[in-house]
Order: sequence, then C-alpha cells, then structure tokens
Amino acid sequence: MMRKITIISKILHFLQPAETSRGVYKTRQSFYISLTSDEEPGVVGIGECVTLPDLSCDAMPEKEYENKLRAFCNDYERTGIIDYEAMRNYPSMLFGLETAVAQLGSKGSLNFFDTPFGRGKEGIPINGLVWMGTFDEMFQRLETKLKQGFHCVKLKIGAINFERELDLIRHIRQSFSAKDVELRVDANGGFSPKEALSRLEALAKYDIHSIEQPIKQHQWAEMAQLCANTPLPIALDEELIGVNEHDEKVELLETIRPQYIILKPSLHGGMAGTKEWIELANERNMGSWITSALESNVGLNAIAQLTAKIYGSGITHAQGLGTGQLFADNIAMPLEIRGDQLWISQKEAHIHIV
Repeated sequence: MMRKITIISKILHFLQPAETSRGVYKTRQSFYISLTSDEEPGVVGIGECVTLPDLSCDAMPEKEYENKLRAFCNDYERTGIIDYEAMRNYPSMLFGLETAVAQLGSKGSLNFFDTPFGRGKEGIPINGLVWMGTFDEMFQRLETKLKQGFHCVKLKIGAINFERELDLIRHIRQSFSAKDVELRVDANGGFSPKEALSRLEALAKYDIHSIEQPIKQHQWAEMAQLCANTPLPIALDEELIGVNEHDEKVELLETIRPQYIILKPSLHGGMAGTKEWIELANERNMGSWITSALESNVGLNAIAQLTAKIYGSGITHAQGLGTGQLFADNIAMPLEIRGDQLWISQKEAHIHIV
C-alpha cells in the first residue's frame, strides 16, 4: 500500500480574545495532516496537530515543530504503523496522526468508532465555559450560558480578585441550587500552596462540584496533602502534562491521589495516552472526564468521537467539549450544540482545509 501525508498550516482567529491565567490568545496555529492511500482512492483522513504555548510538552518553534511532525509522518508513510513509543513525548502530533488514521480507516467517515454519538443518535453532555474577565463580563457570560440551557457551568477563575469571584459564585447559588446548576471552577494553578486550603474551604460553601488544578503543577507533596484534606474534590489537569510513561503515571496517581483527572488528548498522550490515563484512574476509583484544548472542529470532533468510544452510550457526566464556537474561521463540520449537549449531524461532510 502506498500512503501519502500532506501537512497544511493554518492560523485560526478567535472571535473574542481567550483570556487564561497564562495570557490572552488571539490566534491559534494549527497543523493539519491529510492522509490518503492508493487502496482507498478519494478517501481522506484528516487530523489536527496543535499545541498551547508555555503549556504543551511538545510546544516548539513553528518550523521545528513542522519538521518533527514531517519526520513522524514520513515514518508512517513508510511503515503504515504509528510508533507510539517514539511519539509518547509528542502528544499533539500523535493525536493528529491517530485522528487521520482513524478517519481513513472508517473510509472517510467522521464516525471513527461506530458509536451512537458518531451516528447522530445521541448527544454528549457538556459544560458551559465562562472565560476569565471582569466581574461584569463573567456575569454576562454566565447568564448567557444559563439561558442557553447549560446545567453544568465551568468558571475560569484567577483573573480578578478572589473575593469578587466568590461574589459571582454566591450570586449563582442564590438563584440556582446545586440540583439546578453544577458548578466547576478552574484555577489553572493560580493559588499558592499556603492559601489554597482556605480558598477551597471558602468555595466549598457553595456546593462546588470540583476545582481544577488549584496550585501549580510539579508540587506533588503539596498537592497530595491538599487532595487528602480538601473539602471539595480536586481534578488534575496541567499536572498530567509531560507525564507520558506508564510507570510515571502510576507514580503520580499513587502519590497525589486526586479525586478526578481531566484529559485533553492533544496534551495528555493522544488517544492512546488518554485511554491509558483513564484505565489507571478507574483502577484506583478516581473519576475522569475529557476536554478539548482550543482545537478547531477537526480536533473537537476527534475528541468527541473518542469520548463516546471510551465512556460508551448514555454519558451523563458533563464533558468539556464546547469550544468549537471560538473561531471566526473554523473548519466547517456538522457539529452543533443543542441545549447542553454536543451533537453530530447524521449527514456526512467533506472537510476543507484552506
């Protein structure tokens, strides 16, 4: 079999600047893998490779990234085999290649794994994301999410004074009980180890479902102590980045003992690494969910298909898959949000990367 991979570079533009604790994103550099083979004329598999600067373990200058990606693609063209061990430390590249191979294997369908979601028969519940901003901005964004029908809302905190953020959360709880709205917060490592426990105690008064990454990663002893004494569940996110070997993953989970882990395939080992993390967490009675990481619709669809495959039919726990409406020049795909669920249309679509 003859295989050919073309790499396409594209810059996406955010509709509104995406403010995080690590800075403000206005554009997004993505590389798309287009895979074809002579055994399936006219069939194309497309995957997205994208990193988050200062966060992804395989982030590097654009030309260096493209050259490394090209080398992995050349290996796949020659062998037809994804070298998972060689690509463990390059999760965004692995995820893109896995996606392209999965779509080619499904004869170009977006339904990679033949799931009810992929067939357009089920939606996947998702959380509504409220980005960092001023108090008024966050309040308005929150009101919009609630009006759209979201029952789980995730607040990015750390951009304004903590007391003002508590005011916002207090307001939510005055109007909506935990039965009405599940609240998750993401601190992105914004608390110091000394202040973290007292802040978690303040948040716990408002029936918070969980908090993501309360302190910066690579402080295992402090995070373990926090997880052992926390009044509300802690979910690890950034902590998992760069922990790519099986034994390292076991050591992290055994040491820190988090209540949840959150998986972003482009950050946490691609599809294979995400499955491995979840299997290890399940063995230790730790919960998990999957989120996107500011991908275009190409990556978002792949993550959603993977989520449906891993968790099976009838998912009830909200996933973080609602970022597909961020870009002014997104890749057109039959993904849509209905209420608080992500759905894929039953109609097939051809993906055009310009």
